[in-house]
Amino acid sequence: MTAVKPINRLLNRFRGLADAIARYPLTTIFLLLAGIVNAIDISSEKDYSKLLLTFVVGAFSSAVFQTAYERFFSKQSSRLLLMSVAFVLTAGYYLIIRPAPQLSMEISIRTSVALFALLIAFIWVPVIKSRTSFNKSFMITFKSFFHSLFFSGILFAGISIIITAIDQLIFQLDYKVYSHSANIVFILFAPMFFLSLIPVYPGAANTEENRVDQEKTIHKAAHCPKFLEVLLSYIFIPLIAVFTVILLTYILRNMTGEFWTDNLLEPMLVSYATAVIIVYILVSEIENKFTVWFRRIFPKVLVPIVLFQIAASIISVSDTGIMHTRYYVILFGIFAATAGILLSFMPVRKNGMIAPILIIFAAISIVPPVDAFAISRSSQVSLLEEVLLKNNMLENNEVKPNSSISDQDKEVITKSMNYLVMMNYQKDIDWLPRDYDYDDFYSTFGFYEYYEKGDFKDQYLSLSLKEQSPVDISDYDTFIYFVLNMSNEDNEKIGEFIKEGENYSLLAKEKNSEVDLILTGESNEELLTIEAKEIFEKYYEYNSSKYTLTPEEATITRENDKAKVTFVIQQIDIQKDNENYNSAVLFTFVKIK
Repeated sequence: MTAVKPINRLLNRFRGLADAIARYPLTTIFLLLAGIVNAIDISSEKDYSKLLLTFVVGAFSSAVFQTAYERFFSKQSSRLLLMSVAFVLTAGYYLIIRPAPQLSMEISIRTSVALFALLIAFIWVPVIKSRTSFNKSFMITFKSFFHSLFFSGILFAGISIIITAIDQLIFQLDYKVYSHSANIVFILFAPMFFLSLIPVYPGAANTEENRVDQEKTIHKAAHCPKFLEVLLSYIFIPLIAVFTVILLTYILRNMTGEFWTDNLLEPMLVSYATAVIIVYILVSEIENKFTVWFRRIFPKVLVPIVLFQIAASIISVSDTGIMHTRYYVILFGIFAATAGILLSFMPVRKNGMIAPILIIFAAISIVPPVDAFAISRSSQVSLLEEVLLKNNMLENNEVKPNSSISDQDKEVITKSMNYLVMMNYQKDIDWLPRDYDYDDFYSTFGFYEYYEKGDFKDQYLSLSLKEQSPVDISDYDTFIYFVLNMSNEDNEKIGEFIKEGENYSLLAKEKNSEVDLILTGESNEELLTIEAKEIFEKYYEYNSSKYTLTPEEATITRENDKAKVTFVIQQIDIQKDNENYNSAVLFTFVKIK
């Protein structure tokens, strides 16, 4: 009898998967197509990311339309119509992204936000004007997600162990078999397993008897396990409370200073607001002292914290312009403040009111003309043109290089241009060269990219010689290839050669923690000495956004009346806060006079 129960559970689970396929046929088709495309991608190593993303969008949208059908319709013709709408929207999405040469950051973010809005709709639509609360639907989705993730992870781990055993003990397998296994588990099995855990909500087609049975099923599915109840009530809520005290203390102590300029607080406060809202919804139907106290106090505490952050972000915009990240921070702040106010005064059962607000905000952020990317592009171009015009660097629709402008203006130009290039917006700016990229910054503006001292991004540099860059070597006697670092052993011989019967050597000599490169003659006469730090110091003014060097930038020449030595940087790595880690791969050309 004991052995029968696990078998029955397994059979029930397989029946649940079969029911999910019948319930979500279009979603199943899109997931199957996504799995096939991803398998081809893995095998061929070609880029099918546009098709893959399209099928993922189709799977999400068709699942949402299926929930809409179950909630509001009963005829099969309505179901077919909604499936057709989902298919047309998916095809429209593909036609929009198809002309793009690749999946840019903008496309990826727009798609991610759209998928997030569809997920919220999937949770909210089944309970619109229903006796089932949004809180229950959210809990069911939350539990189903982690159940499917857990079982999928276990399944993939088991498959991986079997594959490894076969590969090690029987015959060798292609390494791509792991990727194919992950594709099947996480693109096909995991989503369908998730959908199999979502119960059918009461809808227009239900009789009263069916409705009662479904509500019982939903109540059971939405039940909070004891483990999760303890975790939320006695772990997460106290941690959020402690963090809130720390956050309020920091804000009060820095009201007139750092708080208004500390950009690191933005992601922290977004995470804090997200945690408060999610925990509030999850504990909405848990009754104990901790959860009751949390529901009464924390929405009201959330509002002023978020309002302060919105004000700080808006103040920062005046100096740095709007980027899509800050746009989302401000928009989410407005949503969080609105949600905090609603949660403070609405009955717990009405928490679902925040779902359509979140969906509307998500749509605003990705639909022109007030979307995050149109606004950020316009803001950064306007800020850049303002600084260029102020410094007389923009005339007749062309940029005039100027190295004498203030450091503050250099920083504004640097950050705006780096953002525009990162988002691939520079092609739309008339006064920039059509093929402008990061390496054209100096020649365009007359100075190297500028950041405030201490900027962690500017502490490490990695530069390499641009590919297919010819170097003239006709005037030299010999060529030496070597790796220079600031911990060369004393009197390390880098290379030697013979000219007109005399021996010459290039040495690396360490003295007082400094390294010198010394060219010596037949009797160890020092012909030319170069301090190694000179090679590295040339590039200290560069910043981490620059990756390649032109032949002119990569060339360093030292000479006297006895010899001439030219170094051409192939690769150089610089750690500004610790020179001992500096290293360079050098093409070295030597001429004896």
